[in-house]
Amino acid sequence: MDPVRGGSHRPTSAEIEDRRVIAELLQNWVLWRDAGDWERFRTVWHPDGRMMATWTQGTGDEFIAMSKEGWAKGVSILHFLGGMTIDLAKHRAISQTKMTISQRAIVEGVEVDVLCTGRFYDFLEKRDGRWGIVLRQPIYEKDRMDPVTPGAVPALEPALLAMFPAGYRHLAYLQTRIGYKVKRDMPGLKGPEVEALYARGAAWLAGGPQP
Repeated sequence: MDPVRGGSHRPTSAEIEDRRVIAELLQNWVLWRDAGDWERFRTVWHPDGRMMATWTQGTGDEFIAMSKEGWAKGVSILHFLGGMTIDLAKHRAISQTKMTISQRAIVEGVEVDVLCTGRFYDFLEKRDGRWGIVLRQPIYEKDRMDPVTPGAVPALEPALLAMFPAGYRHLAYLQTRIGYKVKRDMPGLKGPEVEALYARGAAWLAGGPQP
């Protein structure tokens, strides 16, 4: 039985504490990011930590800078968390957290909300006694677009909508319309992208190189 995955392994007090700290860190990511508490938000990352999102990819500091810029422009993105699993291997961990991304914007003249359901897939490491994010890669499972005002229907362009993967098609459409260049090969519920991500996660836990 693989002790990293749990099974019959009885966690030590140190492992229990590591899981508690990681869970708190991941909850802080959402609360501090969505509240614009940027200096505390900065503490959840290692200095070389990276964020992969549909609309921006870069270091934690670059993600903060882009988020601040978006806030100034009125970009509205919120996150909600669900269940969480944490796989530990000494000073490394992989966590998966169910989440929903909610973004509001004007699309084709209509104010809409896009809800995207998926998972945060996180590579974490304990350095000098402190856990931090090395890489956050969302997995985009499905999404939908709803008008804020009942009865208002945006006329979406089918060709543009079809350009993006099904898991974040409406989110990508909205983000494209408000001026972002959206990454088109993000992992979804199934497919080679998410399988490659799982393989990178297994390699990370086994002591492999930086993801």
